[in-house]
Amino acid sequence: MGPDALAQLEAWFVCGSQHMYGAEQLHTVEAHAAEIAAALDAAPEIPVRIVGKPVATTPESIRAVLVEANASPACVGVIAWMHTFSPAKMWISGLAALRRPFLHLHTQFNRDLPWREIDMDFMNLNQSAHGDREFAFMETRMGLVRKTVVGHWSEPQVLERIGAWCRAACGWREAQALKVARIGDNMREVAVTEGDKVEAQLRLGISVSGYGVGDLADAVNAVSEAEVDELVGEYESAYVLAPELRADGARRESLRDAARIEAGLRALLDSLGARAFTDTFEDLHGLKQLPGIAVQRLMADGYGFAGEGDWKTAALVRVMKTMGTGLPGGTSFMEDYTYHLAPGSQRILGAHMLEVCPTIAGGRPSCEIHPLSIGGRDDPVRLVFTAPPGPGLNAGIIDLGDRFRLLANEVEIVDPDEELPRLPVARAVWKPAPDLTTSAEAWLIAGGPHHTGLTTQYGIEVLSDFASIAGLELLVIDGETRIRDFQKELRWNQAYHHLARGL
Repeated sequence: MGPDALAQLEAWFVCGSQHMYGAEQLHTVEAHAAEIAAALDAAPEIPVRIVGKPVATTPESIRAVLVEANASPACVGVIAWMHTFSPAKMWISGLAALRRPFLHLHTQFNRDLPWREIDMDFMNLNQSAHGDREFAFMETRMGLVRKTVVGHWSEPQVLERIGAWCRAACGWREAQALKVARIGDNMREVAVTEGDKVEAQLRLGISVSGYGVGDLADAVNAVSEAEVDELVGEYESAYVLAPELRADGARRESLRDAARIEAGLRALLDSLGARAFTDTFEDLHGLKQLPGIAVQRLMADGYGFAGEGDWKTAALVRVMKTMGTGLPGGTSFMEDYTYHLAPGSQRILGAHMLEVCPTIAGGRPSCEIHPLSIGGRDDPVRLVFTAPPGPGLNAGIIDLGDRFRLLANEVEIVDPDEELPRLPVARAVWKPAPDLTTSAEAWLIAGGPHHTGLTTQYGIEVLSDFASIAGLELLVIDGETRIRDFQKELRWNQAYHHLARGL
C-alpha cells in the first residue's frame, strides 16, 4: 500500500441549485462550484481526488449523479453543498438511492460579505445559509447518515475535517472488499477473539475464511533459495542484525528460516487476495518457528494482523492502516500487556509476543532471536524497538452479540523510565487519557478487548467518521471521560441500539 494509494480514489462534489434563478445565475453557480472543487482537490489535507460534478437542479439530474456514484469503483463518497436554495423534495429519490458515504458541506463561496455592495442579486445568488438548512431538514427527515462540516471552504479546519471523512470513507471502501485469512483457528477457550463472521460480512463487508496451517507450510516449502537470499539481503540493509544472525553467526539458519516463512506467507496471502490475516501459536504444525519478523514486515506493507485467531482485530488494523495511508507515523497490532502503577506516573507497557509493526518504531529496529516459551518450536526471529513519544489512539472492536462495538482510547506515547535490555520484543509505553485508573475501568466496563490497533497517524475524528459510516457503536475514552457519565452512555447506547434494530 503505497503512500499515494488513496490519490487514485475520488470523492464527488455535487452542488445544488434550481432553474428558478435563470441561466446567468446558474452559470455563476457552476463556476463557483468548480472553483471550490478544484481547491479541495488541491488541498494536501484531503487524500483523495475531489471530482466536481455538474450543478444538480432537477430530481432527475440529482438521482442520476448519485446512482452513478454508487456504480463508480473509484468513488468513495459524495460531498454536497447548496449554493442557492434547492428545494429538498428534489433530493428524495437520489438520496434514497445513495449507497456511498455522504458529507454535507455547509459553506458559501465568498468568505466575507461585501457590505457596501450587497444587493438583491447577491442575496439571491448566495443563499447557502438557508439553502443548506432546507437540505439538512430532508437529510434528517430521511434519517440519512452523514457528516456535517461548517465553515468557509478555504479554512484549514474545514479542509482537515473533510480530509478525515475522506480517510474514513476509504476505510469503509476497504472493509467492503476485505478478505481476512484465518490461518489456524482461535486460541482455545478464549472468548473475546471470537465473533459472528456472517454478521461481520453483512454489516461491514469483511469476509473471513479459515485455512489450515498446512496451507502455509506448503507455501513456505515452495519458496526458492533465491527468494530467501533476497529477503535476507533486505534484512541486512534495513535492520541492525544481532551478531548470531549475521553471515558468520551461529543462528544464521534461523534467519533464513524466518525469511522463508515471510516469502511463503506473503505468497499465500496474495494468492488468496487476503489483505489481513491471523495465526495462532497453538497450531504451528509444519513451521519451524512462530512467524515474527514475517508478520511485522507484512504489517509494515499494509496488511492487517492479529494473533491467536483474532480476525476482528486483524480487519480493524487493516482498515486503520488504510485510513492512515500517506500520513507520518504508523499503525500496529497491539496488546495492553502490563502496567506501571507508580503514583503520579502510571502508564501502560504495550507489546505482544513478537508481532508489533515497525511503522511505529523510533529509529532503526534491531533484528534479534530469542527463546519463546510457548508454541513448542524453534526460537523465532523478530524486530525489537521502542515506539517514540507522541500522541496516539488505541482502538479495539468487540462482538456483543447484537452489534459490534468500537472502543477507542486517546493516549500519549512516552519514553520508558529506563532502558529495557531484557525485553526481547517491540513495545510502546503510553499514558492513557484521562489517566490509567479511569481509562482501564472504562475499558473494562465496556467489555473492551485485550487486542487493539494502535495508531500514531491520526486522531479520533477519523475513527469516529468511520464508525458513523459503518454503523458501529463508538465509545471514546479521552481527557473528558468520567466513569459515572461513561456508565450512563453505556446504558443509553444499549437502549438505542436495541430500538434501532427493531424486533
